[in-house]
Amino acid sequence: MAKTIMIQGTMSNSGKSFLTAALCRIFRQDGYRVAPFKSQNMALNSYITRDGLEIGRAQAMQAEAAGTEPTADMNPILLKPTSQMGSQVIVRGEVAGSWKAMDYYRRKQQFIPLIRESFARLADQYDIIVLEGAGSPAEINLRDHDIVNMGMARLAGAPVLLVGDIDRGGVFASLYGTVALLEPEERAMIRGLVINKFRGDPEILRPGLKMIEERLGIPVTGVIPMEQVDLDDEDSLSRRLEPGHGVMGAAEHERMLDVAVIRLPHISNFTDFNVLERKEGVFLHYVKSPGELGRPDLLILPGTKNTMEDLRWLRESGLEPRILRLVREGQVPLVGICGGYQMLGQELVDPEGVEGPAGNRINGMGLLPVRTVFTGQKTRTRARGVLEPDSRMFAGCGGRQLEGYEIHMGITEPAKNRIGTGRTSQVSLGDGSGREALAAADFPVICRDGRSADCKDSCGAFPPIRLADGRADGFESADGLVFGSYLHGLFDNEWLTDRLLERLARKKGIRPGKHLESVKEYKERQYDKLAALVRRSLDMEQVYRILEQGLGK
Repeated sequence: MAKTIMIQGTMSNSGKSFLTAALCRIFRQDGYRVAPFKSQNMALNSYITRDGLEIGRAQAMQAEAAGTEPTADMNPILLKPTSQMGSQVIVRGEVAGSWKAMDYYRRKQQFIPLIRESFARLADQYDIIVLEGAGSPAEINLRDHDIVNMGMARLAGAPVLLVGDIDRGGVFASLYGTVALLEPEERAMIRGLVINKFRGDPEILRPGLKMIEERLGIPVTGVIPMEQVDLDDEDSLSRRLEPGHGVMGAAEHERMLDVAVIRLPHISNFTDFNVLERKEGVFLHYVKSPGELGRPDLLILPGTKNTMEDLRWLRESGLEPRILRLVREGQVPLVGICGGYQMLGQELVDPEGVEGPAGNRINGMGLLPVRTVFTGQKTRTRARGVLEPDSRMFAGCGGRQLEGYEIHMGITEPAKNRIGTGRTSQVSLGDGSGREALAAADFPVICRDGRSADCKDSCGAFPPIRLADGRADGFESADGLVFGSYLHGLFDNEWLTDRLLERLARKKGIRPGKHLESVKEYKERQYDKLAALVRRSLDMEQVYRILEQGLGK
């Protein structure tokens, strides 16, 4: 059986995923077969395993750091919030249903045998398992039904390192308060304290470390300084999504490509765009209002866990008319991925109540001649395909092989009998003036005859990707300004991304950025950087002693 160690935190975003990935990398470097494990994750960023199952993105990232293939056993339960009170529940990579929070809370004990099975399979295959908790173990209202923090540590026989975030302030109070709220047997499971995101002179911190050790009787295993390490983020608490992240001045704007991603309320898999952020000469930022949008060189509508609700938000915020105006003027190309692609169509219909009340229907942005019908069947698959030579958005890339993965509810097909400009819905401009602007219906749509077999014959729009299984993916407008696809990871095909950025740079009159290292090389360097940071920050001899002793004395 594998040896175990668990990382828990005093709060969300304290650094649990970060430290779990670091230990996975360190143990791998030291010659061990190591795997991550999180019994229950709540996140909208997800990943498709080789066998077509869905897990949290953080566990896939940690497995990558460990040098092993991600599997559904590493994250047997994934909760994907669809509203303030409900989530889609993924069990061992498959959709079990969409439940309200209280319904899940009452039923989650039934998943303990399944969690045990997943953990046992990993324990049979690996030397070390690094477990990650969720939120805080001190949420005393959830203690009786806990399956992810101390309940999981007990089940796995895993000693715990408790992580506190000093950057937010109050780290000693949060460490002390967390331990104080635990039951005596739970306190005994905590074998080390870790302070994360420290800035400044460690000598000033040292008296506090001694006092917290004396008060709690638990050693401080280490202090990890604040250092920039670029890992795939787990959810919308990511700093890269914060307003003002990487603000660019006027001078920089003239020298760099401005890529704007719409920060949808239920944004998912925004890791799709990390590769753009890493490109030299590219400024990528997330926007939530028309005032933040400006006039970018490329617009992106990302994936979302609730397409229809986020499309309504897009209208209420005033972003939709602004986006449509930029595209209509023929200046700014727009790419929609997954839910963003669905929004670009003519109509979205939810007959089964997948995203809300059954029978819900909403007009799309009218930029592509497609219609989406939501069904209970979820598409989860890795995909390979070929970019069609007619693509103008990605000109010069035709015939090249590309890879990605699909995670979506709904089927998107060419619209039938959608003539195009009959809608009269209006949306607020969102500028406080009380004025309204006509919505997407008042701009000409690209396809007018609604033929379902081959729209290209009549309007020039066409599916730009031919998948290996014979399906067509996405749609692109005749002028190449609007491109929609279900493929997450599209921009990870760097030859495609580089060609697009080169074209946009020439259009702006600036020199394209230099070709940098590949995505794989970049990630490997980041994992090694992370491991080096944590090695010199933690007492690794103490970590190995904790690992060897387990929950024994």
